[in-house]
Amino acid sequence: MQTPIEKIDDTRFKEQANRVFDLIENELERIFEEDDFDVDVERQGSSVLNIKFSNHSVIVLNLQTPLHEIWLATKAGGFHFRWAGNINAPLWLDTKTDEDFLKVVSEHISKQGGIQFKVPKSL
Repeated sequence: MQTPIEKIDDTRFKEQANRVFDLIENELERIFEEDDFDVDVERQGSSVLNIKFSNHSVIVLNLQTPLHEIWLATKAGGFHFRWAGNINAPLWLDTKTDEDFLKVVSEHISKQGGIQFKVPKSL
């Protein structure tokens, strides 16, 4: 049985989305430190996260606060993920396929960066 979606306001949305950005950023930094993986992670304010790889490709994560969505731009295309969870079990699902954001972003970082990458569920 699926957990009901919790309605959240814009402030809560930003908090939850930025936690996801932190998970991605921290794991990329860990891999950079431990495996000498060449990646540059840069935040633009609190709503954009750029991931730049040594092959000069970029992945951009962007908050769309009015829609409560995270947008993902990769070499393969653009993807939109809507809030579909609750505070205790955050979840972002693709608006077209219902795929989990953490799975999809992990696959794209792995493919574009040429590494094995998986976003951890928590810090």
